[in-house]
Amino acid sequence: MSTNAVTARIADGVAAIPAADWDACAGATNPFVGHAFLSILEASGSATPRAGWQPIPIIVDGPDGRPAGIAPAYAKSHSQGEYVFDHAWADAWERAGGAYYPKLQVAVPFSPVPGPRLLLRDPATAPALIAAIEAVTDQHQLSSAHATFVTPDQLPAFEAAGWLLREGTQFHWQNDGYAGFDAFLDALASRKRKAIRKERAAAVEGLTIRHVTGADITEADWDAFWRYYQDTGARKWGQPYLTRRFFTLLGETMADKVLLIFADRDGRPIAGALNLIGAETLYGRYWGCTEEVPFLHFELCYYQAIDAAIARGLKTVEAGAQGEHKLARGYVPVPTWSAHYIPDRNFRRAISDFLARERASVEADQDYLGELTPFRRG
Repeated sequence: MSTNAVTARIADGVAAIPAADWDACAGATNPFVGHAFLSILEASGSATPRAGWQPIPIIVDGPDGRPAGIAPAYAKSHSQGEYVFDHAWADAWERAGGAYYPKLQVAVPFSPVPGPRLLLRDPATAPALIAAIEAVTDQHQLSSAHATFVTPDQLPAFEAAGWLLREGTQFHWQNDGYAGFDAFLDALASRKRKAIRKERAAAVEGLTIRHVTGADITEADWDAFWRYYQDTGARKWGQPYLTRRFFTLLGETMADKVLLIFADRDGRPIAGALNLIGAETLYGRYWGCTEEVPFLHFELCYYQAIDAAIARGLKTVEAGAQGEHKLARGYVPVPTWSAHYIPDRNFRRAISDFLARERASVEADQDYLGELTPFRRG
């Protein structure tokens, strides 16, 4: 499609777009939307047509012939690995005689991480890029298009285009300029402060905690982490989403953005957590263990992440989807957002009604959970 000097096209995968052109649109703040991370998902066989994630990046070129805006889009044959659940929508559409799949997903596969979904070298390109996403959906007679975990600053562009907005909740830790973990604890109520200190002591008894990043990460570290990831993935999803090669490529390509946190017993790793380092945020993604230790999950994924964020001067820790148990550990409820393009008027009306009811419930829960944070009152 084309509009005046703006041309839209579909690329055959992220790797088909020069990294410099992609990253000129994506920026350097959020590693998940960078060319390196998304191309690793393709090259490793993790996000591929065979896995139900066909990469179809949608690009709007500027007058200079270079991408002015890119949507990291995928044709999906299922709803796995998204963390914004639309299975009931799929069931309703198919019971009505339609085919919900394939659908178009604008997202980072397997990553419930808020970030830009309109990657813009030129911010004025946003309306044209959204129009291009709609055109791909319409021309290929897809049931719908979904942009998940959209940053709040991009919501107005989707709303102006008539997309439906959906609200969810995550729990993030926010750095209030703490000098160290003890300074963070001082902001908590006494009872909560004592509980966390007791948890941390119990979790690390007899263990050594180590942080590994950059060139210090070895293939042996990835072998160990792969065992943890397989175990956790098998229990949560039935089958892990990522391949073993993904982790090797991550280490080869983005090691400076990776923080592995291991717990060792007698020099042997028994548990580990994988984080990615952004410009302002530490993103906790995966964890696993070969030995069950009480509170070790909280230590590696939440408390050690806080330590690392404070040491790096980062503003936020995002420790993944869901998890009200994070609340007692100083992670507070924050809204997350997705945007949905539903071409069929009747289907759109039904989903709009559902989303209005859901949002009222979600916001009531956020208000309630906000009162349960462990921070001192007054």
